[in-house]
Amino acid sequence: MGRSQENSSYRLLGFEKSNSLALVMVVSTGRIIKIKLAELMKSEVMDNFNKVEIKDVYRKFYSGGSALTAYEIADRHERSWMTYVALNLMLFALYIFTNVAAAKLVYLEYFDIVVTPGVFLYPLTFLIVDLLNESYGLRLARRAIFFAFASNAFILVLLTVTGFLPGLPTWELDESYNKVIGHVSSALVASSVSFLFSEYVNSYLLCKIKELTSSRFLFLRVFFSTFFAVIIDSFIFCFIAFYGSMENDEILNIVYVQIVIKMCFAVFNVLPAYGARSLFKKYVAGAQAA
Repeated sequence: MGRSQENSSYRLLGFEKSNSLALVMVVSTGRIIKIKLAELMKSEVMDNFNKVEIKDVYRKFYSGGSALTAYEIADRHERSWMTYVALNLMLFALYIFTNVAAAKLVYLEYFDIVVTPGVFLYPLTFLIVDLLNESYGLRLARRAIFFAFASNAFILVLLTVTGFLPGLPTWELDESYNKVIGHVSSALVASSVSFLFSEYVNSYLLCKIKELTSSRFLFLRVFFSTFFAVIIDSFIFCFIAFYGSMENDEILNIVYVQIVIKMCFAVFNVLPAYGARSLFKKYVAGAQAA
């Protein structure tokens, strides 16, 4: 059978090791069927497979299901990568929200302090980066940070472009929109710089402390890595975002308040970190080992 005719009707998708089943897709309809390996070996479906698929079917059959193959579904660790994607999206969503919300300053009369709405949710980004470091290592955690940073920069460019577009003359919010976009853009620039530096410091310290403590004392890693990252983030963000529009004393007050609030959240991040690590080992790492 020629290469051009291979896989014209069926395609091998993977195996279910526990049941000695092969997962086969009918190309014409997209339907997925399960066939026992012993029956598959005798069926006409094998005649339609390409050489790689035939080789892996024989390998799986004669090894009693223990041999790893290129079509082994468990080898792709789909649950693990879906978890990684979900954490990336959560990091991106929280990051963008806190940046846009930074355009509004909130005065808490009871405490006589001024904060931005994102200060209460931004510490969760440190928790997500901690989980990425714990579960996927420093390299993939930094890729997630870079992804969020690049997405933020892309949104900044798009918002800047919209500010130069001519508005409808009868639209009363055109001037207000441009002012808000200008403020949001400055906040995005400030947060991009502070996010990149603080999250890199956070991820590096987390891995370094993990190495020094031989993967013990998770609470120490989460707390101390977040502690230094929060200080760096607050100083860089506030001075870039508000320098020139506010007095230095007022900016420092906002910085101190942000550090205190974020550190309170950092303490509470320890329990979710333990819970998330336990769930990852049970439902993701455990599924890979099964």
